[in-house]
Amino acid sequence: MENNYVAQLDEACAKFRKLMSEQLMRVENMKSQGDFIDYSALPIIKIGVCGGDGIGPIISAQARRVLEFILADLVQAGKVEFQDIDGLTIENRIAKGKAIPDDVMEKLKACHIILKGPTTTPQKGSGMPNIESANVAMRKALDLFANIRPVKVPEEGIHWTIFRENTEGGYAIGSSGFNITEDLAVDFTITTKQGSERIARLAYDYAQKNGFTRVSLVTKANVIKTTDGNFLEDCHKVGDLYPEITTDEWYADIMTAKLVDKKRRKDFQVLLLPNLYGDIISDEAAEFQGGVGTAGCANIGKKYAMFEAIHGSAPRMIAEGRGQYADPCSMLRACVMLLSHIGLQERADRLEKALDICSFEEKKYVITGRDTGATCEQFGDYVMKTLKKL
Repeated sequence: MENNYVAQLDEACAKFRKLMSEQLMRVENMKSQGDFIDYSALPIIKIGVCGGDGIGPIISAQARRVLEFILADLVQAGKVEFQDIDGLTIENRIAKGKAIPDDVMEKLKACHIILKGPTTTPQKGSGMPNIESANVAMRKALDLFANIRPVKVPEEGIHWTIFRENTEGGYAIGSSGFNITEDLAVDFTITTKQGSERIARLAYDYAQKNGFTRVSLVTKANVIKTTDGNFLEDCHKVGDLYPEITTDEWYADIMTAKLVDKKRRKDFQVLLLPNLYGDIISDEAAEFQGGVGTAGCANIGKKYAMFEAIHGSAPRMIAEGRGQYADPCSMLRACVMLLSHIGLQERADRLEKALDICSFEEKKYVITGRDTGATCEQFGDYVMKTLKKL
């Protein structure tokens, strides 16, 4: 039987060797990395703004307005600079045949911080070319290894911070799978000691600095024994360095159930997960806060950082002429993390308080996604008026 597939197996082995060689080079690069960038030492912090696709330009424009408002003195003093980065649209990416065209990547790397609207990723059967996700490509190119997604619902005792490993797992080479024969297809899950250790250190450091006492590791190590098993072991080794923090383990499927268990979900604080599970569970978690439209996230590396909404580009809203009613809260919550990341915690706290007032307390303007609610711009104005009072 094997003789019938010799050519196919030889070709598959050659592809596998190439992919693994690239991953081993990535491991060596991680070993040689230095410390995190010190934003306080920069003469100018450059913030690049990418609109993206669909509702992306609409909600990112409001996020930029609010950021410019809260950073007005630093912009005027020349300490913060905003730069527009065009070309991350699906049309341009298809035309250039790249997830991120070279000229766009050059502009991204010229900035310290990226504020990015949602982008469209073609899927099989869509009729579009098989171009890698711009998000995945950016995370790999800029080595944005930590995806951080906070979820807060005070009245239900929910205060979770999800640390999703961002450059490995099922997404590391997700567009590089192949058909060995017409009957057999294969994709890959990647885990490295260095990748697991650095996301774990960031999560435990965050827990320690913010007064959290529990870190929950979420995997499917009972089934995905090698990669998930290694992730679990490496995270435990880091956890052992923080004896004041309790570490517990959960399987990904059970965690999705326990998040809806009113008795148990209040116990969770910091969740630490590989890439795919982190993507799924953070979307579920965002529903408790009001949906993915309300949740932002940070993508952190040692040299660069990117802040974005956790949801997609909502092409249906654009097709139905409802784009102006898109909810900017996801991008605005991401801006809270942006301000905190560059060392402006007081301003981050003010913006978070304003958003809590606008979204949970006063609620003078409510976003519904339709003409029954406020427009994106009206909500942006509401946030800035609230900021003035704080």
